[in-house]
Amino acid sequence: MTATDADLGLPSGSRDASKARRAALDPARPGEKCRAPVARWEPAVDRNKCEGKSDCVDVCPYSVFELGTLTDSEFAALTTLGRLKARRHELRTSRTPRAEACRACGLCVVACPEDAITLVARP
Repeated sequence: MTATDADLGLPSGSRDASKARRAALDPARPGEKCRAPVARWEPAVDRNKCEGKSDCVDVCPYSVFELGTLTDSEFAALTTLGRLKARRHELRTSRTPRAEACRACGLCVVACPEDAITLVARP
């Protein structure tokens, strides 16, 4: 029997539904399967790991993410390896301008090819 999007805790709204379904099936998917109250959790992006590949943007059903460019102060705070990676990827990074809309799906965490995203409980 094939799981439905509802069984997977997958609301509509992802830019890439097939990528979101693959992420939803990942056994390592953390969070509350999009059932958490709004603003209980937020995604945290490790700038040293993020290469701005947009998988998080594609799978998030709540439009929490967007791609952006590292600021000078963010770039300066990176490790040496992080700076090398950032330059190679044209200083692209994931941003969370709508972090308060996060429902702890965990899709972004498992979809990120660099393991650069974690879910953090908000105070």
